[in-house]
Amino acid sequence: MHNAASTPRPQADTTPTARSTVETQQRTLRILLASQIFSGVGLAAGVTVGALLVQDMLHSTALAGLPSALLTAGSAVAAVSIGRLSHARGRRPGLAAGYLAGALGGAGVVAAAGLDLPALLLVSLFLYGAGTAANLQARYAGTDLAAAGNRARAVSTVLVATTLGGVVGPNLVAPAGHLATALGLPPLTGLFLISAAAFFVAALVLILWLRPDPLVLARSLPAEDEVGVGAVPEGAQPVERRSPDLWLGVLVMVLSQLVMVAIMTMTPVHMHDHGHSAAASGLVIALHVGAMYLPSPLTGALTDRFGPTAAVAASGLTLLSAGIIAAASPDDSVVLLTLALVLLGLGWNFGLVSGTAIITDAVPIATRAKTQGVVDVAVAIAGATGGIASGAVVAATGYPLLALGGAALSLLTVPAVIAVSTKRGSRA
Repeated sequence: MHNAASTPRPQADTTPTARSTVETQQRTLRILLASQIFSGVGLAAGVTVGALLVQDMLHSTALAGLPSALLTAGSAVAAVSIGRLSHARGRRPGLAAGYLAGALGGAGVVAAAGLDLPALLLVSLFLYGAGTAANLQARYAGTDLAAAGNRARAVSTVLVATTLGGVVGPNLVAPAGHLATALGLPPLTGLFLISAAAFFVAALVLILWLRPDPLVLARSLPAEDEVGVGAVPEGAQPVERRSPDLWLGVLVMVLSQLVMVAIMTMTPVHMHDHGHSAAASGLVIALHVGAMYLPSPLTGALTDRFGPTAAVAASGLTLLSAGIIAAASPDDSVVLLTLALVLLGLGWNFGLVSGTAIITDAVPIATRAKTQGVVDVAVAIAGATGGIASGAVVAATGYPLLALGGAALSLLTVPAVIAVSTKRGSRA
């Protein structure tokens, strides 16, 4: 009896095989899909009504970009924390902590508006940014167990799940406003109330079901299996050899975030100032968010098929088109503004998918989570810069010049792609 009880389990039960790793990857993606649907709703409030809420409470158009700046600054701080916690404990506690902080921030925004406390509002918006950081870093969890040739598609699978929540969220402005009014709260807080609950549910899904942890499992794989999940094979060149690619990945994500946040932030304010309803701006933002995430399966497949460098170029050209159309749109044209915002979301998607694939390929599994956290800090800082500068630019010169400035910045990806391609050629 004692000998039977003490007999170790068969090796097949304790050592991940190639088949079991694939099955675990598929399950991981399903859990991430569920979590991302809820966190997508959580993203909606800051994007759709954050600027309008600050404009109402602080009575200043010039400060309307402050919410995006605070959200992305909070995202920057959270990205480091999530990256470090993921590095030490795994993806599950890192991402869940980010979502819980975002839920707390959303509740704080509701309390601040209800009590008319601007200082609490600003602190809560900063904290709310942690939910955004967790939503973005979830894409890295999708790549931990993915084979090298499928990483862009793994990223896209996680991103596309955000579409449902991201598109539904902005269209909840009116019913969420009715809910807030029924509770005796300002109407604009309704979406933050729903978003706080959505972030909490996203955290709960990960805490309960993201087992085994994909990052922890990837590190435990035998050497022959680690090659397929991003470890450096024996005899391969160290990561420094790929540094030009690494910096290209960082650059495209930084520029995409900067341009996207700046134009997106001020579009609802621009529409409001020219007589468009909150429902109209909510629809435009919903379509924009849909374009940020819905094309992910296509952009992921294209990135894996033609290479991330080609996707970087596609990102720059699409963002350029978005800025030009937004600048040229008549003030009363919802159709052209919608087209511009859809292209803006698509360009951002190309940049995020290609940049994530480049960085994941360039960094070994042992240090990947920390590096990804630092990269997302740079992305968040770029977003904060775009958000806070956008209000000042529009107040001083108008929305069209802001859009043209974004178009000009997107062109920087072209010389970067040429430079990296040249360095690759010289190394060949």
